Amino acid sequence: MPTSTLRIALAQLNLFVGDVSGNTQRVLDAAARARDELKADLVLMPELSLSGYPPEDLLFHTGLRRQVESALKRVREETRGIAAMVGYPEYADGAIYNAATVVRDGAQLANYRKQELPNYKVFDEKRYFKHGNAAQIIELNGIRIGLLICEDIWEPRPAVAAKAAGAQLLVVINGSPYSLGYQDRRESVVRDRVRDTALPVVYVNLLGGQDELVFDGGSFVMNAAGQVVQRVAPFVERLTPVDIDLIDGKAVPRSAHIEPSLSEEASVYGALVLGVRDYVEKHRFPGVVLGLSGGVDSALTLAIAVDALGADRVHVVMMPSRYTSQMSLDDAALQARTLGVRYDVISIEGMFEATLGALQDVFTGREPDTTEENIQARIRGVLLMAISNKTGRMLVTTGNKSEMAVGYATLYGDMNGGFAPIKDCSKMLVYRLANYRNAISPADTKAIPQRVIDRPPSAELRPDQKDSDSLPPYEVLDAILELFIEDDLSVDEITARGFDRATVGRVLDMVKRNEYKRRQAPPGVRISDRAFGRDWRYPITSGYRTR
Repeated sequence: MPTSTLRIALAQLNLFVGDVSGNTQRVLDAAARARDELKADLVLMPELSLSGYPPEDLLFHTGLRRQVESALKRVREETRGIAAMVGYPEYADGAIYNAATVVRDGAQLANYRKQELPNYKVFDEKRYFKHGNAAQIIELNGIRIGLLICEDIWEPRPAVAAKAAGAQLLVVINGSPYSLGYQDRRESVVRDRVRDTALPVVYVNLLGGQDELVFDGGSFVMNAAGQVVQRVAPFVERLTPVDIDLIDGKAVPRSAHIEPSLSEEASVYGALVLGVRDYVEKHRFPGVVLGLSGGVDSALTLAIAVDALGADRVHVVMMPSRYTSQMSLDDAALQARTLGVRYDVISIEGMFEATLGALQDVFTGREPDTTEENIQARIRGVLLMAISNKTGRMLVTTGNKSEMAVGYATLYGDMNGGFAPIKDCSKMLVYRLANYRNAISPADTKAIPQRVIDRPPSAELRPDQKDSDSLPPYEVLDAILELFIEDDLSVDEITARGFDRATVGRVLDMVKRNEYKRRQAPPGVRISDRAFGRDWRYPITSGYRTR
């Protein structure tokens, strides 16, 4: 029989970078609910709860410091009848620490400074924070609790130090962003720390979209045997109780609901929907507008937008030219009707003719080439931006990662926009996501017409154009790109995997040549281990040769 029980509430919250007053209210509301509804003794908030994560260079603003210090005082004074662990940036001794305070009834029970600062991939915490160097233990209901913050659980030292300081239970608050397969990786790392310490771990994670990053939640509890005994659903806010019994001097978490793991497609789709919703909502756009071409990329983007925002906040425009097929017109119209969005058709033929006429003397003696294709894309970009400006709706772009990698997109044309939902999705993943979205559609309908998925991809910017005219088959292209972008392999190493050397060299050269385009592209949801954006830092001007 347990000698005592501790109830912890996991506050898997969607917070807002820089909105200190709003975040403070969310923290206080969660603490009050945890106390009144869950009868919890302790509530765990995510990493840097008060500032939001990651606050980046906002941390250097004296105004943010004043707001955080005022918020901290308010949280300490207004958190009553329950202890709360709240993340915040601590300004002290001429430095900034990624810290967490534990407060209750007007008093501070502990203050912990993060010891391990990540400085890889999307993280650059050493730019901002100073390392903490000491374990912190609090005791509640007879259970000694070791406090940790995010990266602390990825290295042995902080957890081992907490155990040495007398901890019977480890709690870790996190701002851990989503990428495909990352939940399994988190749980594997926590299992390593459990082996190191023989202590159970309670893990709470941040929720929500922040620029390119999506924080997926997925909070969980692991017992001292390394078994997950409770897991919270990802991509949704939750306030979840966790019961810890003290039995023979050991903290033992009770088993509770374990949310099943999602398939890869369901997981990525959830991240894309959440990322789009939060980007639009947090920027206070009334909705979005996008170009619907009849192809699979724009079709998937439309489905994501509708699932994120609702059909009434999505406006799609088909902009046919002389090269647009009847199939594209029919399929775009069908999808717009199926999803119930506003659908307009605006021909670009007149503008295209006028532009060619204006350039006729300059182009005399030169054969048509990609110039005329790019003119069409840029005309469409002008129309969509005009609608965006007039209505206030944000323009979303529809390009995928394969296209962004090799520059198969038009700067100031189809790259126009404020956000790129599928920017980090390879073409083959786009097809998988399209089929997944259809699979979860009502039985009598499909969100994306099957013909859109089945037809050969084409930009329809010249007669009988196919993507395969300019690019290797996407099955080959995507495999090469993954080896180069995510694994940093050379031409020789990729060729050794069975790919044609000339094709590999050509693809890698295209990636290198088009860095200038990617640098000007809008942000998009990061779903891979190496997305174009904050964790891709290649020079535009470079003499490096990939061969």
